[in-house]
Amino acid sequence: MRTVRRLFYADIVSSVAFVAVAFLSLFFFIDFVDELGNIGTRGYTLFNAAAYALLLLPGHLYELLPIAVLIGAIYALARLAQTSQYTILRTGGLGPGRALWLLTSLGLLFAVVTWLVGDYAAPASERYASEVKALRLGGVRVGAAGAWLRDHAQTPEGERSYSVNVGAAEGGSRLRDVRIFEFDADGHLLSRTAAATAEVARDATWTLHDVHVTRWLESDGAPRAVEDARPLLVWHSTLSATVVAAAVLPVSTMSTIELWRYIGHLASNEQAAQSQEILFWKRALYPFACLVMMGLALPFAYLGSRSGGVSFKVFGGIMIGISFVLLNNVAGHLGLLRDWTPWIVATIPSALYMLMSFAAFSWLVRYR
Repeated sequence: MRTVRRLFYADIVSSVAFVAVAFLSLFFFIDFVDELGNIGTRGYTLFNAAAYALLLLPGHLYELLPIAVLIGAIYALARLAQTSQYTILRTGGLGPGRALWLLTSLGLLFAVVTWLVGDYAAPASERYASEVKALRLGGVRVGAAGAWLRDHAQTPEGERSYSVNVGAAEGGSRLRDVRIFEFDADGHLLSRTAAATAEVARDATWTLHDVHVTRWLESDGAPRAVEDARPLLVWHSTLSATVVAAAVLPVSTMSTIELWRYIGHLASNEQAAQSQEILFWKRALYPFACLVMMGLALPFAYLGSRSGGVSFKVFGGIMIGISFVLLNNVAGHLGLLRDWTPWIVATIPSALYMLMSFAAFSWLVRYR
């Protein structure tokens, strides 16, 4: 059994590694070509473009690893079936249950690797890539209308709520074009603070630079605007650097725990968080897609040479992988539109393909 395990693991791991490297090379080339248009802008060089494309590779690896597992496992198992090695192994006592357990244990290993890459390597590298690009190109715009955050505070004058708009980010804690709107408990606008730049500390203290404050005061029964310009202003908030980074940087820069904390912040401020909840459950369950891919690859070991060559089976695996990614994305959009339960939306694609793999495996074992 140890020899069989070594044969399976060596063939499948080498095939998955080859497929992953091929996909990563393609994505590196695409990202690098996409960055060529920025060369020469504010000192952005060819080296910066190559470094930025390299820093995006862990994120691509996280997204592509289940697909690479599917294609690599299909290639390895189809090759064993093509050369009749798998038939010999079945004759020697490798039953369906043992084969399924071998692939399940290997799938768990790939799931752990996917989780480590997705929760540690990819967020760190993509956050650093965003900061490098922002420093070179003068900040990254946060959408057409910027990013909005909400905050509440209890002051001696009463309850206050704040709506914060960030126009651009130079990393998760360095912001540009910041506007802070202060409201009272009745929703009346009290002040507007505009700052050219801001720095957010870990203790949720905002240091604003080049500040213009406009306050609306009651004077003789009529509102009056009072403006004040300051070079520096310190604002004590509950919006920490982690929450701000979650709002202004791409979701790929957050780990699963950080995404969960950001959802809690949105819920406490009565903001819609369904899209973030769907992303959280997708992120939490995505590593288990490697198990689903292994289950989909196993039936190909029971298809002989008469069922098509290795290249034909690999092409079929690519189509299955594309359909899985497509269904996963469509399910997320449908769940957001239909207001479905987030964890069900994230589970449906994997559960459906797992049922398909077990049905195909059972049929092939019984009739082939």
